[in-house]
Order: sequence, then C-alpha cells, then structure tokens
Amino acid sequence: MVNTGKCVKGKIICVFPQPRWPPLTTTATQTKQATVPRTRWNPSTIYMFNLTMCDTLYIFTLPFLIYYYADENDWPFSEPFCKVIRFLFYSNLYGSILFLCCISLHRFVGICYPVHSLYWVSARRARLVSVAVWAFVLLCQAPVLYFSRTRERATGQVCYDTTSPELFDDFLVYSSVVSVFMFCLPFVVVMVCYGLMVRKLQESSWGSSGGDEGERGGLAAKRSKQKSVKMIIIVLAMFMLCFLPFHLTRSLYYSFRYLRQSNPAQ
Repeated sequence: MVNTGKCVKGKIICVFPQPRWPPLTTTATQTKQATVPRTRWNPSTIYMFNLTMCDTLYIFTLPFLIYYYADENDWPFSEPFCKVIRFLFYSNLYGSILFLCCISLHRFVGICYPVHSLYWVSARRARLVSVAVWAFVLLCQAPVLYFSRTRERATGQVCYDTTSPELFDDFLVYSSVVSVFMFCLPFVVVMVCYGLMVRKLQESSWGSSGGDEGERGGLAAKRSKQKSVKMIIIVLAMFMLCFLPFHLTRSLYYSFRYLRQSNPAQ
C-alpha cells in the first residue's frame, strides 16, 4: 500500500505514488552498523594496550642506545635528544611496572572478589586509571629532562645515564624517591596480589559447585586451577627477572659512586 500526493495546477490534478522508503542516509548508516560491529575494550585489554605503548617507547630508544654504547659511550647527537632518550627510557621502565601492577590488581579483584568486581571494575574506570598512571609517570620522570646532559671528554661526548658529577647528590635523592614509589611499592603490591590469588585458587571450594554437575566438572576445575597457578608463578618470575636485577645493580652503583665522591682519596 502506498500513499498518494496531489499536485494542483489550474484544473489539472496529478496523482503520484509516495513509497514508504527510509532515507538513503538512514539505510546506509543502519547497514554500516549491521556489517561493522563495534568492539568494546575490557579493562584487561586497556591495561595491556597501555603496557604495549610503554614497550613501544623502549623500542624507539633502543637503536640510539645500542649505537651509543657500541661506540664506546660517544654520543653523536645533541644534548636535547640525549635528554629525550633518557626520559623515554625511564618512562617506559616505570610505566611498565605500574601497568603490570594495575593488571595484577585487576586480576586479584576478579579472582578474590568476583561479586564486587562487577561494580568496581569497568572499562571507564580502567581508562581513568590509565590516564592517571601516564600523568604520574610523566610527572615523576620530568626531572630526568633536567638531570640528563652531555659532556665532552677525551674519548668523545658522554650522554649521562644519571647526571653530571656536580648534580649527583641531588639526583641520588630524586632517584631514591622514585625507586621507592615506582618500584618497591608496586613490587610489593604485585607479590601480595598474586600470593593471595594463589591461596584463593588452592582453596578446594573455589570454582566448584555441588551435585552431579560439580563432580563432573571437578577434574576440569582442578586443571584450570593448576594452569592458573603456573601462569601466576611465570608472571612473578618474569617480573622479578626484568626489573629486580636492574634496580639492585643500580642501587649498588649509586652507593659506590656516592662513597667515591664523598671520599675521593679512597
């Protein structure tokens, strides 16, 4: 059935059909929405994406640092570029640690408090947390742009990984504060979260249900628990392997350098 429209001009009456078709733009929009579904990122995906961004910063700095150290610490670029490379390196380092901490907290809430996680965990909050982490990292690493600098030596131009000798005392205080709040505390949080997750997974009642259905799924649940525990152990081992040796050796280096500068005769 169609509607009819009338055109009156003088005494001539025209009748023409008006089909009930939707506008072309509406049809195209509906077709696009039907054929291209929107993908929503969950909190884990958001944190993993930001972690990937941190690793991308490291990949950007890697060729320049490899060339610098392979050329016996002779920096061929400008001092501002030295500052940028050092800034990106440390931003990647501590950004990765903090986002791994966020992932640990997210998994901890999901496993140990599954009901509360429905209200506490959301993609919107994950985005806000990610923005806060980036702001915190960039703010805390901003002094690196001041401390990092170059200096001419007999063997070439040095791009200081720390800072020049006259600013080392101030840098030592800054670096110690950063290590405490951006490595030690997140490291403790990660260890505690994964430790509590392992304890929760080891509980016999976790993830099981009564009746025949619980008996049939008991073996599958046990295997799932074992797999999750192994994954947690691997994550903890990789976290310690990637970040703990660096901070330990750097702390020893800072200690020896401070003692050497305090007692030049020794």
